[in-house]
Amino acid sequence: MADQTEAPKMIPTLGLTGVTVNAMALIAPGAFLWITFVLQAGYVFPSGLAMWAGIFVALLLAYATALSYSELAKLYPGAGSSYLFAEQAFLSKTKAYRFARIAKFIIGWSSHLYYWVYPGVMVATMGVMIGYIVGTIAPSWINAGIPGPVFMALIAIVFSYFVAYIAFRGVNGSTMVNIAINGIQIVALLFFAALAIAYRVSHPAGSTGLTLNASGAAVPAVIKYGFDAANPSHPSALSVIMPHRLDWVMLQATVAILLLVGFESVTALGEEAKNPKRDIPRGVLLSLTIQGLFCYMIEYFAANYFLNSGYSLAAAKGSAAPLGDMMVIVGNALLGGHGQAFMLLEALTVFLALIGTTLSCINTGARVTYAMGRDNEVPEHFGLLHGENLTPHRAIWTLATISAVLGAYGALYYFAGGSAPDDKTIATLPHNLWYALGMGSNASLSALPNGLLLITLLSNFGTFVLYGLTNIVCIVAFREHHEFSGFRHMVVPIFGAVANFACLAFYIIGPVEGLGSAKEPLLAVAISVIWGVYGAIYFVRSSRRKGKETILISRPVEMG
Repeated sequence: MADQTEAPKMIPTLGLTGVTVNAMALIAPGAFLWITFVLQAGYVFPSGLAMWAGIFVALLLAYATALSYSELAKLYPGAGSSYLFAEQAFLSKTKAYRFARIAKFIIGWSSHLYYWVYPGVMVATMGVMIGYIVGTIAPSWINAGIPGPVFMALIAIVFSYFVAYIAFRGVNGSTMVNIAINGIQIVALLFFAALAIAYRVSHPAGSTGLTLNASGAAVPAVIKYGFDAANPSHPSALSVIMPHRLDWVMLQATVAILLLVGFESVTALGEEAKNPKRDIPRGVLLSLTIQGLFCYMIEYFAANYFLNSGYSLAAAKGSAAPLGDMMVIVGNALLGGHGQAFMLLEALTVFLALIGTTLSCINTGARVTYAMGRDNEVPEHFGLLHGENLTPHRAIWTLATISAVLGAYGALYYFAGGSAPDDKTIATLPHNLWYALGMGSNASLSALPNGLLLITLLSNFGTFVLYGLTNIVCIVAFREHHEFSGFRHMVVPIFGAVANFACLAFYIIGPVEGLGSAKEPLLAVAISVIWGVYGAIYFVRSSRRKGKETILISRPVEMG
């Protein structure tokens, strides 16, 4: 009888391949190379010239944090990721145990800025990409360069619930989807990288290459390279990897972290891994190495090396999909004039990548919320599993709704702020339902924050806070442990914490120094502060209502 009434539990089914590909799906190069390039190109123009160096700095930060996650996963396998690590790390200490509940709540609450906002970025991205593709196929209905904001928002909403349904069905199905998606996108984007480099090598300065006209068609153009103020590009391969300016590198890193997050996602799958103490630490580092060090470094080098006077950094920041434009050009030049077909084929792989990365984040975010609900730190219904699918269904559907709202906002105001088109361009757009909202005059759009950039920086703020605090948790966890290593458990985590908090500082330093628009980074900081204050109030009131100690008087018996 007891067995019949026992609450459902997650079943361990994932091996090393399963945990690794679930993390790889969240660090999806196909998704980010396609659309995040426009944010990087336009964020404090022309800091995009330091794009590769900014990603490299973000990668160093990510590796330091990944090592902390890997070490913590060896000690504390289970569902909850940093949330679980914080509690166990403090409970294991002779004095610091008193702050265990506070530590785990701070980690869990702050992680929601990342895990609950990030999927919204992804579904908005899907809306923009589909808008670009539809505009390419049916230009009289939707403009490819400036897709209809209403259309993009609608796609974001539908996509959010579609991916949530896959997550609701269970992590095994998610893993099979992710294995296929990862293989396809890696091959497809490495092929594009090879073509982009070949195009640059075969088109020296002064030769005739291609550019895109107002309708998006490829037309001949004389190619130049250099730091032209209006149309900057890299004069050499060395220029691509050079930092150029420290402030540019740091600004680029604050956006680039979005590309690399996700390696930690598998630490939330501890209850679904067959051998969590062995496979999860390996999966954390392996996923970051394959997607971050290998795929991103190659692909971003190729895309930046391709830039030229025919398609410069300025053109990239003004497009809905810079990589799509580049694919049209290289496809026409090197694939017998089939640029549009090549772009559409690559876009299919990006579509699959976006499914994988959004799915992986919803899986991870829902499990962190599930762990908090199971501990009664957030409403208890979040800690329930579906009776048949054994998935945290309440958390999944809640996250789907939040993603739909944020994604719709990001898509509706994708062309606000620094991306606002001029009035002449706005006048040429189709006059239909798809442009009824999110499009006005240049002055009105310029006065608003860019929707996608705002939610991206908000998600990244949560990421930096979570990663920085997790590095500190790693120091705490191993401080009195017999396996303590000065390098792995002190030097590396300190570097990771300082690097994460330094990137946070640039949310303020950038606007103070007059680097680009202040609206998006300062709004991201303000929303984060409000979320933190609300969390503190919720924690105190909830503790009083439930009779829980905020500072533990004694260690729990099982930890003694």
